[in-house]
Amino acid sequence: MLFDKFSTAGPVLSIRVCRDAITRRSLGYAYVNFQQPADAERALDTMNFDALNGKPIRIMWSNRDPSTRRSGAGNIFIKNLDKSIDNKAVYDTFSLFGNILSCKVALDDEGQSKGYGFVHFETEDAATRAIEKVNGMLLAGKQVYVGKFQPRAARAKEIGESGKRFTNVFVKNFGEDLDQDTLDKLFAKYGEISSSAVMTDIEGKSKGFGFVAFKEAEDAEKAVDALNEFALEGSDKKLFVCRAQKKGERSAELKRRFEMAKAERMQRYQGVNLYVKNLDDSVDDETLRKSFEEFGKITSAKVMTDENGRSKGFGFVCFEKPDEATKAVTEMNAKIICSKPLYVALAQRKDDRRAQLASQYMQRLASMRMSGPMPTTNIYTAGNGGYFVGSALPNQRGNFMAGGGMPAAAMRGPQRWSAAGLPGQTFGQAPYLVQTQGYQQQRRPGAAPTGQRAPQGYQQQGVAPRGVPQQRAPAGYAQAVRPTPQQNIVVGGQEPLSSHALAQASPQEQKQMLGERIYTLIDKMYNGRNDAGKITGMMLEMDNAELIMMLQDDELFRQKVGEAANVLQQAQQNQMPK
Repeated sequence: MLFDKFSTAGPVLSIRVCRDAITRRSLGYAYVNFQQPADAERALDTMNFDALNGKPIRIMWSNRDPSTRRSGAGNIFIKNLDKSIDNKAVYDTFSLFGNILSCKVALDDEGQSKGYGFVHFETEDAATRAIEKVNGMLLAGKQVYVGKFQPRAARAKEIGESGKRFTNVFVKNFGEDLDQDTLDKLFAKYGEISSSAVMTDIEGKSKGFGFVAFKEAEDAEKAVDALNEFALEGSDKKLFVCRAQKKGERSAELKRRFEMAKAERMQRYQGVNLYVKNLDDSVDDETLRKSFEEFGKITSAKVMTDENGRSKGFGFVCFEKPDEATKAVTEMNAKIICSKPLYVALAQRKDDRRAQLASQYMQRLASMRMSGPMPTTNIYTAGNGGYFVGSALPNQRGNFMAGGGMPAAAMRGPQRWSAAGLPGQTFGQAPYLVQTQGYQQQRRPGAAPTGQRAPQGYQQQGVAPRGVPQQRAPAGYAQAVRPTPQQNIVVGGQEPLSSHALAQASPQEQKQMLGERIYTLIDKMYNGRNDAGKITGMMLEMDNAELIMMLQDDELFRQKVGEAANVLQQAQQNQMPK
């Protein structure tokens, strides 16, 4: 998509979308390298803030030195912006004062403006001129504030670590006992008030909270100290008075308190809380308690239920002492209660349990790789007038899978590709994979029969490279593959793609990673032909194992691309009016 977008400005050398090293998800930014500087300038001038996938893109010169960005020099902050002002409007307004490196209006999850933004100038002088000229001006009917940008750490240091320097006070828990005049009289004795408000609903009734802003921070501090927990006259209500906080700050504080309470609770129940599952539907809280009470004092026993009150089949039992819980695990695990054997273990947090399961899975996977060849079973699958002979390996669920991860029963006949105007057009053949000890070899219908040497070009990653003869195998048996170190897929202008990185990605991300490299090669083969994207899409219909093999074999890759191009050409000719 980026190539199609930026190639209109000039020849593009390479494009790299930056991704997370683990999840392989896009980080939301990329690098585009042009052949000529003039083309890059043209793209910067004509494409900045264009919509791509519904979001405006921001384009700036690549700068490998982060010191300029981190220093904050030339960076200004604008707030009280009208909702109609977007990135381009801010850019046009402030470009009068100097060269802009970056410009952004903050957006919420729905794509609406939050009312503030940032402009980063190339020089500090340009930023100073912008602050002097625009601060206090009307933009779209609203008076905006423009000032020097301050990092969050600097702002926190300015107001003090404990948040002592504040002038705005939040007051709640007074119901309808206080109106704005009464609120002013109550707080006026502690200092001069600049503004105050009692929040009301649509009908004008008090919501029971409000705000009081003092002119001096010291007066606000005195009001908080004196009136917090203050009992209103003739009422049993006590005021809650504190420093007014922004929504984000308040949410962060509540989240911090929640995490602390959760950690404290987990620490308290560590080693004494049991997780019990495989419970019969007839087991309730009392039955669960009676089943475990012989091992010690139980503080709580709970069977988890759905919204209809039906048991979910698991619950928790909390003991007073860790040794009692340990004894219960030893005695009750696998014990039959109401005709069902229980599973009993120490309760774990979801994150800890997930990490433990992942660790066990990786250990099991490593042990499988270190162990010898797995026993194979020869299967015979009819296809294209003959039989294929290969190995089938049991997957984790016990089902036998052919080498590429496809069910053995699904490896029948040639693969069908549908092109525009040619439904059911045959293109290529379904890959037939022979797998031994985690390595795969490809056999296609029409290839050398079993027992003969495999022709050059039909190599899979992990097989001996081209030019190295393979050992003959007895007729009727799958040809053995000698494990060799796996090689990275290297395409000019892109980072090498390792098999480990490919295995960590989801199936959709695997197709995308392979597609990026296939498109680059096809585009070079046809010198920027417009059909490169369509041919790439046709190629991606093939199995990932065959795609990897083709990327490692130039001759096979060109053969498959040629077949796809012929299919596409025939489809286009059939669609032309006669």
